[in-house]
Amino acid sequence: MTDIAHALGESRTLWELVDRRAALTPDRPVLLQGDRSLTFGALRDRAERCAAGLYDRGVRPGTVVAWQLPTRIETAVLTFALARLGAVQSPVIPFYRDREVGFALRESKAEFLAVPGVWRGFDHTAMARRLGARGVFEAYDSLPDGDPAVLPPPPASGTDVRWIYWTSGTTSDPKGVLHTDRSLIAGGSCLAHALKPTADDVGSMAFPYAHIAGPDYTVMLLLYGFPAVMFEQFALPEALEEYRRHGVTVAGGSTAFYSMFLAEQRRQPGSPIIPTLRLLAGGGAPKPPEVYHAVVREMGCALTHGYGMTEVPMITMGSPDDTAENLATTEGRPPEGMEIRIAEGGEVRLRGEAVCQGYLDPAQTAAAFDEDGFLVTGDVGHLTPSGHLVLTGRIKDIIIRKGENISAKEIEDLLHEHPAVGDAAVVGLPDPERGERVCAVVEQPPGVPALTLAAVTDFLRAAGLSVHKLPEQLEVVEALPRDETLRKVLKYKLRERYSVTSAPPS
Repeated sequence: MTDIAHALGESRTLWELVDRRAALTPDRPVLLQGDRSLTFGALRDRAERCAAGLYDRGVRPGTVVAWQLPTRIETAVLTFALARLGAVQSPVIPFYRDREVGFALRESKAEFLAVPGVWRGFDHTAMARRLGARGVFEAYDSLPDGDPAVLPPPPASGTDVRWIYWTSGTTSDPKGVLHTDRSLIAGGSCLAHALKPTADDVGSMAFPYAHIAGPDYTVMLLLYGFPAVMFEQFALPEALEEYRRHGVTVAGGSTAFYSMFLAEQRRQPGSPIIPTLRLLAGGGAPKPPEVYHAVVREMGCALTHGYGMTEVPMITMGSPDDTAENLATTEGRPPEGMEIRIAEGGEVRLRGEAVCQGYLDPAQTAAAFDEDGFLVTGDVGHLTPSGHLVLTGRIKDIIIRKGENISAKEIEDLLHEHPAVGDAAVVGLPDPERGERVCAVVEQPPGVPALTLAAVTDFLRAAGLSVHKLPEQLEVVEALPRDETLRKVLKYKLRERYSVTSAPPS
């Protein structure tokens, strides 16, 4: 990290970080979207005017303001306006509907809700009214505006809870995760420190800004003074024109994004789909080693992958100067200040400034931390002698078959090497004789022969997989179920769907 970036990383609050960066490089762009751009100086000035408009509406330090907005320049301005006021923000993914949004509003006790109006054919304003939300206002093309002279001093403390993020609810309601400005700055600093960007880079945000990755990435832009292209709607190949137009050098999102870029590259082998691209980077889901090798080999750029969660936006991150072996098989190293403890059974536990303050529900907070203050993640892994973290799955992804522990990720990584497999997920299903049986669910690329269970098990045997780990059930699907943020595979849906399937014979 450069001396300037390191100094900026010591900012107490997000507003202080914005203000200090604007003073250093006021005319450099920070956000690009279509024909529009916003400089660091304009980000500060527009955010301050928006803060004044919000203040006129009654928003004060500590006021809870929920927002459900797409990835747009206006969204970033609004978030920093709220940071200037010291309000408590509750971002909600724009794809969520009545159940999730209503839950977030009730639990956070939000006094205001910013929505995009009608977006992608859905009327968010009507939903807000239907839910009885308070202080509803639209913030898509225009934002509240006022005279900054009315504003109180900006917040001085960065350790007060000012963010309520929501875990993606699966089989139960989501949890409200409590963050501070400092925890978000620490997470973004980890990302920046690992990727080593320069002021000449051009990044990209192809994920929902309301995801924890939104501030994570924006902090990196503020630390290093380079811009990013924002994608309100991301789809390939349509988005490629914007990547090329702005000369994007750093792209990514998650493993699903890498696979999408790779599929486009395979349509025109030998001719880079984004000529300026030097690095794909992301996290949020396991990365099979074969995906890493394929990206480097076929796209001609580096690939670094990291480990983070809503509770800890950035835990470890691969770095471009890591070895190919570490980049392919690990999640990178933690930054200074992030403590990783491997507990009994291989469970990963975390302590550091980037770790959240807990949850809205005190009982959930008490259950989430051990006696030494480490966050219990539910992930399983180990540290290498060089300090790199290897994740082998989640505790619930450990399949126990006839008393033997089986890592779903180990099987998934091998399946990704099969030429007739586009993507794969392995789950354990209830079985009256075995306890659990191993079920492989795969997507196949177009034009390849249909897979059979025998072909899959033969391939895995040849790859060296132990016999007791071989799948006993194969399901071929057109598309694996994914969430709408980082397109992570929703394994609980696979368990629900295939648990009712009759068990295959022993």
